[in-house]
Amino acid sequence: MTTTVRFTKMHGAGNDYIYVDNTLFNIPDPAKAAILWSDRHKGIGSDGLVLIGSSPVPEADFSMRIFNADGSEAMMCGNASRCIGKYLFERGITTQTQIRLLTLSGVKTLELHVNSPKHVNSVTVDMGEPLFDVPQQFLPNRGLSQGTFVSMGNPHYVIFTDNVNLVEQKGSTLENHPAFPQRCNIEFAQILPDGSIRTRVWERGSGITMACGTGACATAVAACLTGRASRKSSIIMDGGTLDIEWREADGHVYMTGPASFAFDGEATLPD
Repeated sequence: MTTTVRFTKMHGAGNDYIYVDNTLFNIPDPAKAAILWSDRHKGIGSDGLVLIGSSPVPEADFSMRIFNADGSEAMMCGNASRCIGKYLFERGITTQTQIRLLTLSGVKTLELHVNSPKHVNSVTVDMGEPLFDVPQQFLPNRGLSQGTFVSMGNPHYVIFTDNVNLVEQKGSTLENHPAFPQRCNIEFAQILPDGSIRTRVWERGSGITMACGTGACATAVAACLTGRASRKSSIIMDGGTLDIEWREADGHVYMTGPASFAFDGEATLPD
C-alpha cells in the first residue's frame, strides 16, 4: 500500500529543504526519504529533509531533525532553523515570537521579527558559542593558505582567498580530508572592499549549496579571529546575505536572515 505525506518546500537564502510535520506524518526511514526526495532530477529536489516535531524535554518548545541529501543526519542548520520559525508561526502552530528549538547541537532560541500579525519578515537565531576544539593544522591543499577550524555545533573549515570559486574544485577533497574523520563543511571566503564577506560553501553531505547558516557564522567568527573583520559581518552567499554578530557580552553568535515558502505538496514514502 502506497503511503503519502504532506510536505512544505522552504528555503533560507536559497538553502532549500523539504519540511515535514512529524507530529502529523511518520517517516520510518528519514535517511532513505532524504535521498529519494532530494534528487533534483527524479525527486522533489532539495538540500535535504527536515522533520519538525514536538520537544521531548521541557527546555524546548519544538524539535528539529535534519537529513542531508546523501541521507546523513546533520547536527544543526541555521537556515532550516529560521524556516522552522516562519513555518510554525505563519501556519498557526504557535503564536510565540520567541521559540526554543531542540537540535542535535542543543537548544537554539529563535527570535521572529514579525511585521504583521501573520507574517515573519526575518528570524534571528542564537547559534550559541563557537568552539575551536580541533587543533589548527595545515592541510596540504595545494597552494591555499591555512584555514581556520570553527565548530558551530557542526564542523567548518574556513579558507580566506581571492577566488571563492575554488570551492568547485577543492570542496569535496577537503570535506573528506583525513584531518576530518567525521568529514567537514568547507567555506571559501573573500573580504570585499566594503567589509562584507563573499562566501561559497561546500556542505558536508550535500555538496555546494546556495547558502549555509552555520557556515556563515563560522566564516564571520574566523574573520574576526584572524583580524579580517569586526564582530559584525554581512556574509554574501550564492543565495543571499546573512547578517552575523559574534557578541562580546555573552560570546554567542547571532544570525539574522530571511526564510521563504516555495510550495506545498505530497510525496510517496520510499519502499
